[in-house]
Amino acid sequence: MECIAKPASVQEISHWRDLYRKEMNCQIVHDSMHGHLGWTEPFLLYAGGETAGYGSILIRGPWTGTRTIFEFFVLPAWRSRAFDLFSAFVAASGATAMRAQTNDRLLAVMLHVWARDISSERILFEDRLTSALSLEGVVLRERGEPDNDWVLEADGVVAAKGGVLYHYNRPYGDVYMEVAEPFRQRGFGSYLVQELKRICRAQGSVPCARCSPENIASRKTLQKAGFVPCGHILAGTIPAGAVKQ
Repeated sequence: MECIAKPASVQEISHWRDLYRKEMNCQIVHDSMHGHLGWTEPFLLYAGGETAGYGSILIRGPWTGTRTIFEFFVLPAWRSRAFDLFSAFVAASGATAMRAQTNDRLLAVMLHVWARDISSERILFEDRLTSALSLEGVVLRERGEPDNDWVLEADGVVAAKGGVLYHYNRPYGDVYMEVAEPFRQRGFGSYLVQELKRICRAQGSVPCARCSPENIASRKTLQKAGFVPCGHILAGTIPAGAVKQ
């Protein structure tokens, strides 16, 4: 049975992307990439003449000069041909690199087969615990710019700032924060993250977060506020001649 991949438009893969989001049921860090005109090249995948799924590569923005696979979805009925479909996708797209969330099980498997020089770029966190942190004399207020930006003030001084970004697939919101140097290691970061989680949920969204694997302080801050690690964003290169018939 022949497996092939053919170039498609973002509109042509929209139905398959909805199925992909539903199956993932979590934050999808690069979900918005198709919304940037000219940043992606989608492909539809076929097995025995039937549509079996889709794949997409990044070619612009931070990935200019590469052809980086970042999405790959195969219908459950065709998963037994996943390797053949991915091989056809790599060949048709001319892919030179890959990136995958480890909680995207299908693409993560493909990354470990095809990619080399694999490294973790980010740790992904999901909200699992409710914390009850408190700080005396601290005021939380909305600054208003950029969107969803909040600050913590201590004695009228901005001690920390942060917010919730919605560049993930809804309803997931990306919690971010920064603590001013004089206020670090005093609980301001974790308290702000806790409150941003609460605000995010009050708005009907699901808080998530991410940080660099090397950023120990951020890891501890997120975990103290009830976030738990749920995956990595891995990146690697696809060597020439990776597709073998």
